[in-house]
Amino acid sequence: MKTSVKLPLVLLPVLIAAAMPVQADPQAALRQDAGMLKIAAEHFLKVQTTGLPGKIDITVTPADNRLNLAACAALEPFLPPGGRVWGKTTIGMRCNAPSPWTIYMQAHVRVTGDYFATAAPLRQGQSIGQNDLIKQQGDLTALPPGIITDPAQAVGRTLTVSLGAGTPLRQDALRAQQAVQQGQVVKVISAGPGFSVSAEARALGNGAEGQIVQARTASGQVISGVAKAGGVVEVTY
Repeated sequence: MKTSVKLPLVLLPVLIAAAMPVQADPQAALRQDAGMLKIAAEHFLKVQTTGLPGKIDITVTPADNRLNLAACAALEPFLPPGGRVWGKTTIGMRCNAPSPWTIYMQAHVRVTGDYFATAAPLRQGQSIGQNDLIKQQGDLTALPPGIITDPAQAVGRTLTVSLGAGTPLRQDALRAQQAVQQGQVVKVISAGPGFSVSAEARALGNGAEGQIVQARTASGQVISGVAKAGGVVEVTY
């Protein structure tokens, strides 16, 4: 004989609920996935850093899950005013619809590449030659602004300050050599469509290559032109 067991009615709802599959949080689909925010920020930085010299390494700090943002159909990453994709930076993330919101995420862009330092102690006023430079490698974002990454930026220029050996070379520590010096007899070349005339004159001031200088001709006429290497002043019409 089979014995049937009757359960108290009060336990039936509990057992039915336990037998049913667990349903996902219906509100989860309405919230923005923090992981997608990080992916969008990383993609934005990869695009923005295209063309930078060296190896790019991007780290984005995940957004706080407690923000409880509404899900966004089209995320719009952006750089805040004055921001740049270099070193420690901030990335804005904007949603325009269906529920507008804006947050800011922290990121770090490292650029590992070559730069140049002094091979030996150099004195103020010394002209830089190829042998005065040594190539080193490091995170360019951790170095001072204006670091020299191409020897052509330094060779032939003179130092404005004295530097010790191994000092990273910066553009603000260099100046172009004087192409023209005050009182120097210079060659003035006047050129225009279909003609080119040269004459001698005396420089009235100093000028680095590419700067505008004045010179006085033998007849007393004062002309202005662009200083060129070798004591040349070029006047273009």
